[in-house]
Amino acid sequence: MSVTLFGIFYIAIFLMFISIIRENLENGKFLIWYVFFAAWGTDIFAYIIGKNFGKHHFTEISPNKTIEGCIGGIIGAVILVTLYTVACQYIFHLEFNYIIVILISLALSVLSQIGDLSASAVKRYTGIKDFSNLIPGHGGMLDRIDSIVFIAPFAYFLFMLLV
Repeated sequence: MSVTLFGIFYIAIFLMFISIIRENLENGKFLIWYVFFAAWGTDIFAYIIGKNFGKHHFTEISPNKTIEGCIGGIIGAVILVTLYTVACQYIFHLEFNYIIVILISLALSVLSQIGDLSASAVKRYTGIKDFSNLIPGHGGMLDRIDSIVFIAPFAYFLFMLLV
């Protein structure tokens, strides 16, 4: 029952926060990219650092994840989000506090990894290796967006509190 409820909340409720951020927050069309860059930056840098330097396995839920990859993902996401912020300030003349940007990107990166591990835990629990075969070798479309969907509601509340 809890897996079913998690699936309902995860897809239906969490996903709607992407639209809420974009449409309802001041500068939402810029802020929404924090969600994407934090999730993608975490995934990409965690993979690169973990693959090349990972020695210490992180969890049995996802046996290929390493502590080095997790740390690399966080650092990479912070760098990517900060570069995006610099670009927004330079191109669109938006004002952002860099300490808040770094705190938000740190939080979203950690939450991104929790979201990824949550999806992996559901797959392990249900005995499913991949959510689909749409993208062979990548675990399906949900694996491409699981972190984005998971962090969207948290990003919304962080933006409401800090921005």
